Amino acid sequence: MEQKKATVDVKKLKFDKDGLIPAVVQDYESGEVLTLVYMNEEAIHKTVSTGYTHHYSRSAKKVVKYGDVHGNTQKVKAMFVDSDGDSLLVKADQKGFADEEKSTFTCYPEQIVGEYNNIGGEMFGRLQRIITDVKKNPEDGAYTSFLFVRGIDRIGKKVGEEAVELVIASKNQEKTGVVNEAADLLYHVMVLLNAKGVKISEVCAELCKRNR
Repeated sequence: MEQKKATVDVKKLKFDKDGLIPAVVQDYESGEVLTLVYMNEEAIHKTVSTGYTHHYSRSAKKVVKYGDVHGNTQKVKAMFVDSDGDSLLVKADQKGFADEEKSTFTCYPEQIVGEYNNIGGEMFGRLQRIITDVKKNPEDGAYTSFLFVRGIDRIGKKVGEEAVELVIASKNQEKTGVVNEAADLLYHVMVLLNAKGVKISEVCAELCKRNR
C-alpha cells in the first residue's frame, strides 16, 4: 500500500449517527477474520496516511492505533468498501495478536456452529503461520523441527520424493492415495517456502499473473 498516493473519499462513505463505520480486519496471508473495529473520518485518514490500522475506541472515546498498548501491529496491505458504502474491509499483515487480552491471533478463535475445515487459502496461511512458529520455537521430536535442522537439502529432497509418490498414486483408481500424497507434497512445499523466506501470498500473486 503506497501511503503517499493513497486517498479515501470519505464523502462516499455512510457513517452512522455517531460518525462511525464498521471495518472488518482480515489477515492478508491466511484470510482469517482478525477483528471488527469502528472507524471515524480521523481513524480512516490515519490508517491510510500511516499504513497501520487505526480505529475509534468507543471506551476511550478517541482514535488509537491498533495494538499500540501491547506492541501488536496491523500493517495495511489493502482496503475495500462495500457496494453500499456502509462498511470497510481491511486486509492487513498482523504482527502479534488481534485479541490482546487473551493473546489469540484472531478475535474469533471459538467456533460455535457448523463444520469448518479451514479450506483453501486460509488453511495455507494458517499452516504457514504454524510452520513459522515451529521454526522459531523448535520442539524435540517434532518432524517439522527435524526438517529445519537438517536444512534445505533435506527439505528439497522430501519435496522431490513426495512429488514422485503423488505421480505413482495417480496411477491407481482410488483417489485416497492421491489425497494423502498431495497433502504430503503440499506440506513439504510449505516448509520449503518457509525455509527460503517465501510467503504463500507471493506464490499466489505469481499465479494470478499467469492467469491473466
